[in-house]
Amino acid sequence: MTVAVVGGGISGLVVAWRLRSRGRDAVLLETTSRLGGAVGTRAQRGFLLETGPNSFLDREPAMRELASALNLEHRIRAADGAAKRRYVYTRGKLRSVPASPPAFLKSDILPFGAKLRVMGELFSGRAAPGVDESLADFGRRHLGATATRVLLDAVQTGIFAGDVEKLSVGATFPPLVKLEREHRSLLLGAIQAQKAQKARAKALPAGSTGPKLSGALSTFEGGLGTLIDALGTALGDAARTGATVEGLTRGDDGWRLAVSERGQRSELKASSVVLAAPAYVTRGLLEPLDAELAARVGGIDYAPIAVVHLGFDAGTTPAPDGFGFLVPPMEKRRLLGAIHASTVFPFRVEAGRVLYTCMVGGATRPDLVALDEAELVALAREELKALAGVTATPTLTEVFRWKRGIPQYNLGHLERMDGVDRALTRLPGLHLAGNAYKGVGLNDCIRNGLALADALVDAGA
Repeated sequence: MTVAVVGGGISGLVVAWRLRSRGRDAVLLETTSRLGGAVGTRAQRGFLLETGPNSFLDREPAMRELASALNLEHRIRAADGAAKRRYVYTRGKLRSVPASPPAFLKSDILPFGAKLRVMGELFSGRAAPGVDESLADFGRRHLGATATRVLLDAVQTGIFAGDVEKLSVGATFPPLVKLEREHRSLLLGAIQAQKAQKARAKALPAGSTGPKLSGALSTFEGGLGTLIDALGTALGDAARTGATVEGLTRGDDGWRLAVSERGQRSELKASSVVLAAPAYVTRGLLEPLDAELAARVGGIDYAPIAVVHLGFDAGTTPAPDGFGFLVPPMEKRRLLGAIHASTVFPFRVEAGRVLYTCMVGGATRPDLVALDEAELVALAREELKALAGVTATPTLTEVFRWKRGIPQYNLGHLERMDGVDRALTRLPGLHLAGNAYKGVGLNDCIRNGLALADALVDAGA
């Protein structure tokens, strides 16, 4: 009997593809007319525009494994060397983020007193056991209040667009918690981790095989949509768009899904079901089955995001330096940040053109996402002028709006997920996948999706 995968975002695509590649029958049901969810690439008048995520770090073996299996490994494109520098807007100007401890001491990213406080991190203590600490409290304890507001809040903004006072450090940045637990000081832990990494690299036998991970910020030739297209092609007719699952029931012989597809209603029988839709959609399907589980899943908040692309003709504005910049919420600006897309991946524009990808909204300014497209474009232009001195008139503007964009791993998320895992044991054959649960990034979704599919195959589900 088939495995039904509900939701055609990156997680659902990966689960369905892996199941079929390992010989299991699987069908993917996606309610909209296209696959990929927030991940997609649009070609517009000489620009390649990403609808959501822009890139991934080439440090995840699962991503390389997937790319290799889809014959895409040769199409991975690393960011241009000119994109290494990153900026944070603080104290009235864009300031370069230092890339090393010596550079940090010489930089103007923080006032002198705040830099001294960061160096005092060497004497930080551990959190009390079992405490679900906010990212802000964790940062203040280790780095001080200023570094938390300027640097740590900027970093989380680039990933979660969240509220630093609400996000759970254990759920959002588990490596930091691990460093603290094992080494007490984050700085000492980072030093030890770097030494261990070098030792592992030296210990690798000559000619060792496996994915060669560059660690570089990367995408695919043609944009991230290349990966979505390859997965969709591999799935073929097994991926059904315009197919809405309206209900689930469980019987002695497995699961039954009520499906509405292009005006026709049908019933699909499945041995197992993977719900890879957003949490707020999944909640509706779970409610008749298990109210407690539905409430836990439905309680996951989302931050709204508007992605505003501004494209400029060659010669109308200088090519910006570096990857881009982030704006900490403390600055009270209307822009979360901007990616210098044409600097990071020059192939995404025709020669000499410039592309800025601006982010608006997030958990701290959700109201801005409700602006109409003309207002969002005007906002992005005004902020780019004020923050980065961009005065030229764009020849291309495009807005992608995600009213529920990025899941928020707020305080209580880890406990919530423990409860979800326990509740799922009451519904054998039902599984959850997606960025709302155990990792929001592209790499997370791919790693978790492959692992879930493998577990289903190995268990004979």
